[in-house]
Amino acid sequence: MAKPGFWDNADSARKTVEEVKALNRWTQPYQEIRRRVDHARELGELLEHESDAEIERELETEAGDLSREVEKLVLQAMLQGPEDQLGALLTIHPGAGGTESQDWAEMLMRMYRRWAERKGYAVDVLDLLAGEEAGIKSVSLEIKGQYAFGFLKAEKGVHRLVRISPFDSQARRHTSFASVFVYPLVDDTIEIDLRDEDIKMDVFRASGAGGQHVNKTSSAVRLTHEPTGIVVSCQQERSQHKNKATAMKMLKAALYQRALDEQEKKRQVIEATKTDNSWGNQIRSYVFQPYTMVNDHRTELKVGDVQRVMDGDIDPFIEAYLKRFGRTAR
Repeated sequence: MAKPGFWDNADSARKTVEEVKALNRWTQPYQEIRRRVDHARELGELLEHESDAEIERELETEAGDLSREVEKLVLQAMLQGPEDQLGALLTIHPGAGGTESQDWAEMLMRMYRRWAERKGYAVDVLDLLAGEEAGIKSVSLEIKGQYAFGFLKAEKGVHRLVRISPFDSQARRHTSFASVFVYPLVDDTIEIDLRDEDIKMDVFRASGAGGQHVNKTSSAVRLTHEPTGIVVSCQQERSQHKNKATAMKMLKAALYQRALDEQEKKRQVIEATKTDNSWGNQIRSYVFQPYTMVNDHRTELKVGDVQRVMDGDIDPFIEAYLKRFGRTAR
C-alpha cells in the first residue's frame, strides 16, 4: 500500500499537538502551584526568624489564593470523561403550565447565558421558539469552551420554580417546571482511521461494457476493510489506479456512515436517561416566595440568594455535584 502522504502526516501532527495541549492543562497549573507553594514556604521561614506584618499579610493572601487554585485542580480531576473537555449543546423545554412554564424556561436560558459569560465561553443560539404571550417554547444553545460539557452535565434534569406568578391576576403562587438537557459538542468531522494493514485489496477483470480493454486487464478493484467487514468495489474506470481511488472514497463514506450510526446509538442511550418534566423528578428547586432558596436535591446544597443564582452563579451547585459523583457523572 502507499506510504502516508502529506495529509496523513498533517493529521498526525495535529493529534500530537492536541495531546500536548491536553497534558499542559494538567502540568502547567500543577507546576505553578508548586512554585507558589515553595515561595510561600520561604516566606514562612522568614517569619520564623523575624516578625513582619507585611509578610504575614502576603502569606495569608497567598494561602487563600493557593487554596482556591488547588480546588480548581481537584475539580478538574473530576472531569475525566471522554467528552468532558468538549463544548456543550444545551436544550431547554418548558413543562406543562403554558405561559408560566415558558417564562421559567426563558429565565433558565438567561441564567445559563450569564454563567457562560462568567466563564468566558462563547454562546450561540442555534434554535429558539418563542412563546405566544411570553417566554420560550424551546431553545438550543451552543456553548463553546473548554470543559463546558464537563461542567454543564451537572445541570441536566428537571428544574422547578416556585413563585407568585406575574401572569396571575389573583397573585397566587405557582409551581412550574422546565427540563434541561446537555450533549457534548462533537466536531463536525468524524475522523476515519484508515490503516493500510486493515485494508485488503483484490483486483479482477471488469465485467460489462468496455470493449476489449476491459476483458484483457485486471483493472477492477475490490477493497475489504477487515476490522468491520465492509466491502466496496469499483470497475467503472479503465485505470486500476482510478478505480482504487474511487473505491477508497466509497470505503471512507461507508465507514463515515457507520460512525454516524454508532454516534446516533449513543445519543439514543443518552436520550433514554431523560426524565418526565413534572413533579417528583426535579433535580433542583428555585423558591422565590414565601422565602428565597435554591435547593439541589441531589447534593442537598442550599443557597439563599436566589437572584445571584439566576444571574449565573451556579458554580457551587456544579462543584458540589462533581465532587459527590465524580467520574461516575455522565
